[in-house]
Amino acid sequence: MEFFGGKRRKLRLADDQRNACYPHSLQFYLQPPSENISLTEFENLAFERLKLLKSVENLGVSYVKGTEQYQSKLEAELRKLKFSYRENLEDEYEPRRRDHISHFILRLAYCQSEDLRRWFIQQEMDLLRFRFHILPKDKVQSFLKDSHLQFEAISDEEKTLREQDIIASSPSLSGTQLELESVYKIPFADALDLFRGRRVYLEDGFAYVPLKDIVAIILNEFRTKLSKALALTARSLPAVQSDERLQPLLNHLSHSYTGQDYSAQGNAGKISLDQIDSLSTKSFPPCMRQLHRALRENHHLRHGGRMQYGLFLKGIGLTLEQALQFWKQEFIKGKMDPDKFDKGYSYNIRHSFGKEGKRTDYTPYSCMKIILTNPPSQGDYHGCPFRHSDPELLRQKLQAYKISPTGIAQVDDCGFSLSHPNQFFFESQKILNGGKDLKKESTQPETPQPRANVQKSKDASSALASLNSSLEMDMEELEELLQ
Repeated sequence: MEFFGGKRRKLRLADDQRNACYPHSLQFYLQPPSENISLTEFENLAFERLKLLKSVENLGVSYVKGTEQYQSKLEAELRKLKFSYRENLEDEYEPRRRDHISHFILRLAYCQSEDLRRWFIQQEMDLLRFRFHILPKDKVQSFLKDSHLQFEAISDEEKTLREQDIIASSPSLSGTQLELESVYKIPFADALDLFRGRRVYLEDGFAYVPLKDIVAIILNEFRTKLSKALALTARSLPAVQSDERLQPLLNHLSHSYTGQDYSAQGNAGKISLDQIDSLSTKSFPPCMRQLHRALRENHHLRHGGRMQYGLFLKGIGLTLEQALQFWKQEFIKGKMDPDKFDKGYSYNIRHSFGKEGKRTDYTPYSCMKIILTNPPSQGDYHGCPFRHSDPELLRQKLQAYKISPTGIAQVDDCGFSLSHPNQFFFESQKILNGGKDLKKESTQPETPQPRANVQKSKDASSALASLNSSLEMDMEELEELLQ
């Protein structure tokens, strides 16, 4: 794939040639694109793909994967971003082309670390699962062939011959359902997961897998191929990064958070200083709970901790005046002179609220930014406990939070579903408040605050859907970086 500055010249292909390029609405991305595209299109496709994968992640949090609501929401997102999603739609060449090229662009950005690769693979697998579920049954065999998967559907005679054995090995499958279901003959080694769960019939080194179970095998194949491809991409990355036009974009893509920025607008003044201790035990994510406890115990945090925790508090509703009061009160408890605080620390707090320096109104850190930038060292309390803590220490900490052993095991297994600490806070508050937004509790009077405009309440699904509404770095800034 080569890049140039002007507009991309549209390829004029006959219908049969266009269909041959992308015969299906889903693919294994076995061959990289070979056409020339402009830098502008490269950039646009990269961000559109990133928006799509963040939507996949966020919808997986708010809905059960595979349910009707999940399917309809994800289909709407694919349609909005103009990516392919269904077979037999008219003029599908361009959406499928966008899907193909954008996937390979994000490979360049997300091959750079184990955390990035893990996140990218998971979202791409969920996207493939969705597309496979809506693939017409008469297209499955041709898709498997085009993906170099040697899975053949057995004939009706073979299926009838083994009907009782297949049904016995698939408890959720009845005889009536089997009559309508295709069954695939697959090498035993490709069906190990089903074999471990005793959910497949084996005969002469082959597994006989109903269509409803084959998606697990397809996803496993896809994960294996994509993992190897990302490792190869990482080895060749230095050659790509030598291009001064691409390096800044790829670096920012891998650190970009495309969800809601959780700025203080609309939340300012919604919490009081007296609420913070209580909220820290009820609704703070572990990373912020750890920072809050360290601050209360030591009456001080280093710069990385102050930035991570200070912007989080700003995002949940602390105003500038409250923030100055909160930090000053705590630091003075640590025997710091008030004048020293005013001279050495007040400026940084005002700066984070956009009142000093470049007047940039900083937004709270996303999980991705916390994980990938400024890792904690000895004496630091910032960072992500799930990535920067010893597993045994993390387990002990969760036990101290009175989380049951079962709950801890579930945390260990599921990894990250939420993508922002402030998202964790607001979703927790909605659960505790019966689906309603955070309301300021009546407290003792404190420093007078300007009255904030209270946003209309939204339900949980619309709040999560809105996570795809903004980019951490806008297109103009990236264009400046690429110049």
